[in-house]
Amino acid sequence: MIIDFHTHVYPPSFRERREELSKVDATFGEIYSNPRSKLATATELVEAMDRDGVAAAVVMGLGWTDQTLAQEANDYLLQSAQEHPGRLIPFCSVNPAWGKDALAEVERCANLGAKGLGELHPDTQALDVTDEKLMAPFMERGLDLGLPVLTHASEPVGHLYTGKGRTTPQKLESFIKAFPQNTIICAHWGGGLPFYALMPEVEEAMANVYFDSAASPFLYRPDVFQRAVDLVGAGKVLLGTDYPLLTHQRLLNQVLENPFSEDVKERILGGNARKLLGL
Repeated sequence: MIIDFHTHVYPPSFRERREELSKVDATFGEIYSNPRSKLATATELVEAMDRDGVAAAVVMGLGWTDQTLAQEANDYLLQSAQEHPGRLIPFCSVNPAWGKDALAEVERCANLGAKGLGELHPDTQALDVTDEKLMAPFMERGLDLGLPVLTHASEPVGHLYTGKGRTTPQKLESFIKAFPQNTIICAHWGGGLPFYALMPEVEEAMANVYFDSAASPFLYRPDVFQRAVDLVGAGKVLLGTDYPLLTHQRLLNQVLENPFSEDVKERILGGNARKLLGL
């Protein structure tokens, strides 16, 4: 059972409203103001999954800065999951800096079937994930509801790209250490955080942390999968495409190109996701 843990879908109207929404929401504008940036609907995602043999996918919005837009996008994700039962797994997206409004939206979405929180985009959301006082209510509510938290991550070196940001391994480590009971998924290989697992104190702090491979071909060579397994273990790696940025088959090929045992392949391609989400 193949599960893509990192995809983005939006209401069909968002294509026509791209210019308007780019002015309303800072994160949407950062990523999608360019007309060439791909936007996909839930129907298009399911069609792509069927073509490439993907059984299920986590669908999420992004780190919204506009509350009304966040609720509209969350509603679409929740509705899409109902229309495609067992295929789409909704994560709701909010900004923890909204305080009580963020907590209310988290609870609303959880009651309607959300299985996780995210994606956070700390830079465009003007959100300091190292601010424990700010993040605590959001993280505590997620823990109480059994919802994992997925956050964007950024490499402190290498080329610049749209949406890269500054949520580096140093910031992520502080965030993770502040909330050791929460299940946290660091997108984009955590900006390289797995490589610091050779430090015993970092490895210990990452007991409840997972890493997805979203956008991996744009960032690393295919053997990053093998390196990550060696450093953090096969049970910590989640297949993620960042669809529609990348096709499923491209990431599947990268996993299959690595010299993994069948057990390790199964865990990366879906076993870890099933366990994490209680499927």
